[in-house]
Order: sequence, then C-alpha cells, then structure tokens
Amino acid sequence: MTQSTRLPDFVIIGAAKAATTWVANQLRVRPDVFMPGPEPHYFSREYERGEEWYGAWFKNSHADQLVGEKSADYLADPLAAERMSRLLPDAQIVVQLRNPVDRAYSDYCMLFRRGTVNGEIGKFLGSRDNPQPRFLNDGLYNQHLRRFLDHYPAANIKTVLYEDIRTVPEEVVKHVNLFLGLPDLGHEIQLVERANVKDAPLLPLAMRRTLAPAKRLVAPLRSKPWFKAIHGTLAREVAYPKLSHDLKQSMRDFYAKDVEGLGTLLQRDLSHWLSD
Repeated sequence: MTQSTRLPDFVIIGAAKAATTWVANQLRVRPDVFMPGPEPHYFSREYERGEEWYGAWFKNSHADQLVGEKSADYLADPLAAERMSRLLPDAQIVVQLRNPVDRAYSDYCMLFRRGTVNGEIGKFLGSRDNPQPRFLNDGLYNQHLRRFLDHYPAANIKTVLYEDIRTVPEEVVKHVNLFLGLPDLGHEIQLVERANVKDAPLLPLAMRRTLAPAKRLVAPLRSKPWFKAIHGTLAREVAYPKLSHDLKQSMRDFYAKDVEGLGTLLQRDLSHWLSD
C-alpha cells in the first residue's frame, strides 16, 4: 500500500439490524465526510483480499474529508477487532446496539424474506445449534464489545442504542458528530429509503428464484410505470412466522447474563430488554 493511500479515520462496526445504515447516511450527506456506499467487510469475510484492495475503497476521498466505512458484521466477527487494530490503531469506532431479541428476530425475518431460511422459527431462534447461529450469536454484545476494548481505549468507542435513534434521532446525530470531531452543519435528519422494507410486498419466492439470473437486466426497468404495475399485481405481503411468548422468553434467558454485563459496561439500565 502506498504512503498516499487514505484509510478510515472511523468505522461503524454494527450490530447488524441496529440501524447502522441510518447513521451512516447521516454522515454520507456531509461534504466533509467520505464513506463508500457498499460495505467492504474487509476485516471480516474479505480479509484475504489484502490491504491494497481495502485502500482502493477510499481512493476518491479528498484530503480535507474525514474518511470512514461501515461493515455491520465487524462487531460479532471474532477476528475483526484484532485485524482492525493492526491496520487502524487510532480509528474511532461507532457501535450500534438493539434489543438482542428484536435484533435476532429482525435478522431471521430478513433471511426468511430472501428464502434463505424456512418457517421453523424455533429451530433458528431457540438454539445456536442450527445453520444460522448468527441469529443468536450476534446479539452477545457484551462479549463482542469487550473484544474491541481489548484493542482500543474506551475513549475511541462510541455506543449508540437503537431506541435512542427512534426517540431522539437529532441527539444521536449530534453526539456522533461530536465524537468524530465534526462541526454541526445544521443538516436536517436524513430519511433513509430502504430497498427491502420488511412490510413491502414481494413476488412469490419460486418466481423470484426463476427470475434471479435476469436480476441485473431487469434492474433498469424497475422505475417504469408498466413494470411497477405488473409487480404490484403479482407481489404479495410476506407472512412472517410469529415470535411466540415462550420462544421470546427463552431468548431473553439466553441473553440475560450478557445484557447484565453490557449494562455494567455502559453504565446504563438495559433491564427493559429482558421484560415486556
């Protein structure tokens, strides 16, 4: 990697399904910040591509911009903290956390929507012994966050809670900007249009799989009125499996010790995550 290669000053590390895209978009609209749109996932699943590949993500940044990236799987990845600290020892890290039960269910619904998992919700959320252990594992925030604290000082890590984004979004943006040393530009909160909103109708799964090879060819047509009309005729709302009270309580029991440790670490009462 050349000496002129820009690398991130800050990284948004997750958790997945905790509104990381929303916070990233509040930063992307600023002229004094550069963030690539896609997630590099370098310190997790793309590490073998090497530092030159990672540095290329930031080649279009300007000298007067703060450079950052978001990859929501870094928090839960067991190797990401150590890898990141070697290349970005002074990075500022933004962590976003959501009630782990809600996060796991949201993650499950996303993969159910894609057809990756079936409707046996208890199989996937009742135990880590299943093809998608990430559903439960990714919510062990205390365990994951302490891994980053083994490599970074606490002053370099800013924690944001999902419920604060829902209730006081302006305050969240203000505190994130302050943490990153960015001036208040008086921007209004940016509304993020999500391409895969949970309640948006979808084509039947069998039809989506049949049409998958032509996805890129069809993409330019999505804005056409006739395409929208056909899609609206064929698409249906997704009926997601419900999270039963018993399964929810089982998940709360699973997370109880970790939530208690996280509350102590953050000096914040998180007991509401474990109750109705």
